Amino acid sequence: MQKTEKLFDDDRAIELPINIVVMLVVGMVALAALVAIIPPPTKNMSVNIVESGEQSAGPTAGNTVIVDSTTANSPFTVDVLVSVVDPDGYPVRAANVVLRGLGGVATGTTDDYGNCTLTTASPAGSQVSLGPNQNEGSMDLTISADGFYDFEKAGAVMIVRTS
Repeated sequence: MQKTEKLFDDDRAIELPINIVVMLVVGMVALAALVAIIPPPTKNMSVNIVESGEQSAGPTAGNTVIVDSTTANSPFTVDVLVSVVDPDGYPVRAANVVLRGLGGVATGTTDDYGNCTLTTASPAGSQVSLGPNQNEGSMDLTISADGFYDFEKAGAVMIVRTS
């Protein structure tokens, strides 16, 4: 019985919970310091659709592509010129640009001037098509670059059928 009393009267066991709490606090401080070092993207991109158009008709300024009923009845190719700059007006180089919608897809990378020409034709992408009773539709634009927040715009390019 004397051994049992000695076990419960031992004050050394109190050190273990205190050591665990101290290690937990030090670990949390170290983790917070490491997370604070990671730099978040710091800039937004400014995106401008310079010109767009159906390939055989040629591009026009803006983000609207006008196609006639004859062209709209079969898959067609759309060309879009996109310009990407940072908040200070400097070009964003090597940004990945994706245009998709209406069955068409186009991908590209911005050049040294921040420009990218997207073409929805093989082998780089797939052609656009409007349904038989569809008079308009839109394509979504997504752009990503290192050091910038991703840019996403639903309905960035409008495709309109004329009679």
